[in-house]
Amino acid sequence: MNHLSLIEKADILNEALPYIQKFRGSTLLIKFGGSSMEDPELVRNTMRDIVLLECIGFRPIVVHGGGKAISAELKRQNIPVQFVNGLRRTCDRTIRIVDQVLREINASLVGMGADAGGKLAGISGTDFLKAERTWSIDPVTGEKQDVGFVGNVVDVDTAPILKAMEQGCIPVLTPVGTGADGQIYNINADTVACRIAAALKTRKLVFLSDVPGILRDPSDESTLIPTIRTPEIPRLIAEKVISGGMLPKIESCVRALESGINKVHMIDGRIRHTLLLEIFTDRGVGTQILRPDSI
Repeated sequence: MNHLSLIEKADILNEALPYIQKFRGSTLLIKFGGSSMEDPELVRNTMRDIVLLECIGFRPIVVHGGGKAISAELKRQNIPVQFVNGLRRTCDRTIRIVDQVLREINASLVGMGADAGGKLAGISGTDFLKAERTWSIDPVTGEKQDVGFVGNVVDVDTAPILKAMEQGCIPVLTPVGTGADGQIYNINADTVACRIAAALKTRKLVFLSDVPGILRDPSDESTLIPTIRTPEIPRLIAEKVISGGMLPKIESCVRALESGINKVHMIDGRIRHTLLLEIFTDRGVGTQILRPDSI
């Protein structure tokens, strides 16, 4: 390696220094899902980056999804895969498979983090999320449709998460909850991430997914909007810049920001080291959503 390459590496570390100083000791919640979880090597690199964040003073928490793996297992077992207005229809057999697959993914992520020298704790949402049954609402008729064991978060018991962090572990959490009757419910992972971030008042909430951020033109990645403040969101919805599956995610983000979270980041998890680039460089790589008073 020549001296120029070494100097470039030093420059990168120097650029990161003020961000490390600013955010050291801060809690960071990372929601990991979508196509960003399909490439095992990319997932391994992401878990290594999360371990790095913990080593330099962050307090990371991971919430992960697993929709495609769940669908693949359902098909393997000849169980119909059905969605109603974006919600997975979840029968008794389906919820058992949802819980099983999420636990398997959780164990895999914990193992990858351990391979990178980290100390991680896998925690099922059934241990800390209280849930209640929800229904799909038809966007045209407003009619309620039964989708089975799909739930909303009623309450977040932060004690198991905080205990893991006090023991020096990175919590890795699944998006399922338990009803008052003991029934397990499948919950949208974006919603779970926002509710946990709100309950813990995290400094940042980062969504790693398969989109680069919010685009003015969905077909043109050069139209990425780097910063959005919450008062701008109604206009962007009216202009259809924010639409479809992005709508509930943004609505959850706004509620999280209103609860006291400083920033929400939406970044492309398919890019290697995207998490580090967004947090530790002057340019960033995705969209940050801020409260009006944030700087």
